[in-house]
Amino acid sequence: MQHMTKESKLVVFRDFLNKAEAELAQGALEAQGVDAIVQADDAGGEEPGLWMGGVRLLVREQDRERAGEILGPSK
Repeated sequence: MQHMTKESKLVVFRDFLNKAEAELAQGALEAQGVDAIVQADDAGGEEPGLWMGGVRLLVREQDRERAGEILGPSK
């Protein structure tokens, strides 16, 4: 598994309605060797109501296609 570096361009792979779903997807990707980051504007978890706009799952640009193969189409 390669770790993200400053040179890695991150892209939004998918949006989720809640952090739990995003973290499940993150775990599935990382189990297959694809690094992923969950991004939620929730004040570091202190204000979960702030992520009403959605939770983003980020992957490296070069991993986007592989992430789609692993997770399948979005619902």
